[in-house]
Amino acid sequence: MDGGSCPRAKFKLYEQLELQEFQDKFVIKSVEAPYQGFSIDRRDGTIEPLNGDSSSSSARPTKTSTIYGVAGTIRLLAGNYVLVITSRTEVGAFLGFPVYRVTSMKFLSCNEVLKNSTLQEKKDEAYFMALLKTVQSTPGLYFSYQTDITLNFQRRHKLMEGWMAKPIWKQADPRFVWNRNLLDELIEYKLDGFIIPILQGSFQAAQLKLKGSPATLTIFSRRCTRRLGTRMWRRGANLEGDVANFIETEQLVECEGFRSSLLQIRGSIPLLWEQIVDLSYKPQLKVIDHEQTSNVVERHFFDLFQRYGEIIAVDLTDKHGDEGQLSMAFSAEAQNLPNVRYISFDFHHVCGNSNFENLKLLYEQISEQFEKQGYLLIDAKGSILEEQKGIVRSNCIDCLDRTNVTQSYLAQKSLDAQLQRIGVLDSSECISMFAEDYQKFRALWAEQGDEISLEYAGTYALKGDLVRYGKQTFGGILKDGMSALSRYYLNNFHDGIRQDAMDLISGRYTVRRDGSPFQTDSFSYLPVASALLIGGLTLTSVTLQQAGRNAQQFMSSVLWAGVTAGIAAVVKANGRQFCSRPRLCRLV
Repeated sequence: MDGGSCPRAKFKLYEQLELQEFQDKFVIKSVEAPYQGFSIDRRDGTIEPLNGDSSSSSARPTKTSTIYGVAGTIRLLAGNYVLVITSRTEVGAFLGFPVYRVTSMKFLSCNEVLKNSTLQEKKDEAYFMALLKTVQSTPGLYFSYQTDITLNFQRRHKLMEGWMAKPIWKQADPRFVWNRNLLDELIEYKLDGFIIPILQGSFQAAQLKLKGSPATLTIFSRRCTRRLGTRMWRRGANLEGDVANFIETEQLVECEGFRSSLLQIRGSIPLLWEQIVDLSYKPQLKVIDHEQTSNVVERHFFDLFQRYGEIIAVDLTDKHGDEGQLSMAFSAEAQNLPNVRYISFDFHHVCGNSNFENLKLLYEQISEQFEKQGYLLIDAKGSILEEQKGIVRSNCIDCLDRTNVTQSYLAQKSLDAQLQRIGVLDSSECISMFAEDYQKFRALWAEQGDEISLEYAGTYALKGDLVRYGKQTFGGILKDGMSALSRYYLNNFHDGIRQDAMDLISGRYTVRRDGSPFQTDSFSYLPVASALLIGGLTLTSVTLQQAGRNAQQFMSSVLWAGVTAGIAAVVKANGRQFCSRPRLCRLV
């Protein structure tokens, strides 16, 4: 392809918008093109494009503010709610185009008709609105005004030039558009210049020196929305073969006119299985016996093969206990699939908590095929020198901690090969020989792992020290302990609400008007259990922060962790099953 290493973007979104608030409506206009915009009726949320006259209203707005995008709209029981981006931060560039992270959002309420609703409708709407507040604080959201960022480099390079002339939302891969279900009304009214496809995941970038050859290293993770959810509330696959916590991670290197890219993917074990929260520290894993199981696994891997080519499926789970049973079931289904090579590698047994280098034993098993799969390499003229012809799919149980350590190891091996191929490093050199650059590489992968973990589990990743330093540190052990306890609390008492919020905006649950959309469970002991658990975690946190000072304080932290778990066990022993959310009416 002439003129560069990929098609240049031709469609651009409006970057800065003015929000005008009137008594009866909201008006959103482009600052750079004031005649472009639309109004939203505050009574019922009806959208109306502006007629071209920026001063059509004689009334003055009660308030005017700057916003940076419209993420979409959602209709509830008694109105329409418009999600707008109120602040952003530029975090780097993807193939030369600025990328922004959403730092704050808010919903504009267009629900004046709520005053005429029944008492039950008002209660239900209040719960929905509480879920929308949860949505406003969603972490890890990224977007660009100038290009689509949901497509990986190899895929977008193969697109025809005309593809980039389309509105950005039409270019996007719907798997990775976090707000896809919120865009319908904006699409209906053809407001293309305002429709921002937002991606959830992680974007990390750093500048490397590399022996005097400046390079940009970017790690870009894209979270799939097909089975969006939180750690314990979304496990395994659905009948269509979509899996929880599916993430495509791209490591992109730009150096001396060359651009190279390595793709890896992660995702929950593609079986029908669950792990229902029950106040135990580690709820039992349960494989669901279903007649469609084999078809589910086949659908999952067929979709991956169509998109990425041949697959190395690396299963990092334990080979004993509940994990072992799940791993055996996965192995039985995957062994006979075409275009899939299944590798079982018990990370905990082989690497323990600190032997990061033992991953070389895994690499020895897959190195020949991994190196054959290769990576994408494009020169300064835009010519493809190499293509990636396959992909590694890694999983543990959460697809967070063990998976991130493993992916960073494989990414380092590929980065060495890419830099040697470009000529920046000699055949005997590797990135680990350059301390400053190597530390940046490790930090990017550690921060990426933390961000992905926050989105799924609500805490930082465990085993982050293995990625950041190549070994476990005492501070890292304490941090992992706190994260594990925090995950316990969040999974049992908070993630259900986050799950409802995700399901609401993704369209998994429908808002019904024929009666209450909720089936409520008993909440009588929940505030007490939550208060006791939070108290225990707070005391644990305080003592853990001081634990490095002396052994007595460290033992105190362990004691309070035990008290916390004990409280939960006592509550559970009373026979109460707690749910942190009402159950919405599921859209089947």
